[in-house]
Amino acid sequence: MPPDTRTNALLLLTILLLFLSSHTPSTADLPQFREAPAFRNGQRCPISTWPSNPHDPSTIHVAMTLDYSTPYLRGSIAAVFSVLQHSTCPENTFFHFLTTTRHRHFQNLNSTITSTFPYLRFHLYHFSPALVNHLISSSIRSALDQPLNYARIYLADLLPSTVNRIIYLDSDLIIVDDISKLWKINLSAHILGAPEYCHANFTNYFTPKFWSNRYFSSTFNNRATCYFNTGVMVMDLTKWRTNGCTRKLEHWMRIQKKYRIYELGSLPPFLLVFAGNVEGVEHRWNQHGLGGDNLEGLCRDLHPGPVSLLHWSGKGKPWLRLDSKKPCPLDSLWAPYDLFKHRPLISDS
Repeated sequence: MPPDTRTNALLLLTILLLFLSSHTPSTADLPQFREAPAFRNGQRCPISTWPSNPHDPSTIHVAMTLDYSTPYLRGSIAAVFSVLQHSTCPENTFFHFLTTTRHRHFQNLNSTITSTFPYLRFHLYHFSPALVNHLISSSIRSALDQPLNYARIYLADLLPSTVNRIIYLDSDLIIVDDISKLWKINLSAHILGAPEYCHANFTNYFTPKFWSNRYFSSTFNNRATCYFNTGVMVMDLTKWRTNGCTRKLEHWMRIQKKYRIYELGSLPPFLLVFAGNVEGVEHRWNQHGLGGDNLEGLCRDLHPGPVSLLHWSGKGKPWLRLDSKKPCPLDSLWAPYDLFKHRPLISDS
């Protein structure tokens, strides 16, 4: 190789290595969390044997997304902590985490979960953004357009076929009750169970173009439609697979891409497919909207009635409000579950 060619090759290699090093965070740059205490089963708890026993009835399956590149990871960690702390049989809960990270980032994320929850039973699944990138259309808030917001649509495809039921939880919530109560609800013949809010104005979730098109709007004919929030759902994955629900949701996303029939990301397709065919769950299991609306994120109060789950859906997230020293009153309920290690403001070295 001539000297000039060799020099140019070495220069390009140096630039590439510098680029890779600048885009691969060191361990010190990764988000750090305190180790959670070990939560153990009560004496009367059965022993979970999944996955060695694929039909083990004592295992509770929970699915969540882990967003490694945004502050939502902090919310996910708090949510897991809250589930374990309030469970009678915490060792019987198996977490299925979906993430878009790959390679070294995937390993770092695995290390983060293991070091924070040394006794946690979990598995990480890679969710490829390519599955939905071509189907996503812009919404009223950029955070709603991220591929992981659509990962819940593909749970039946990504999880083992031996997982017949799953509780899906968003990253901006905490549970203050035993999750086994939610797990045991009877879905009857329904595919999906969630708290319903029939007083909400259902027409607001779709554009005038949707309602003026008889082909689109007729999908709700003969259905007693009610709004439900997709951040907390109990899903029968066996029925989901049998009924081809993933393809049905993708169908409406393609229509949205062409005709712009809604503005709210991954929620409206679920309403289009399931509204009116949902097993109603007590409202206590999704005290949602604590993050305010999707534009301003103003403070909100709890809905009347008992509380088993607090959900900061909307623009305002409790960790961001707390860090900015401008918390809402209810953010103090989330703070005890925050395991994030804040960097010291003044070094004592």
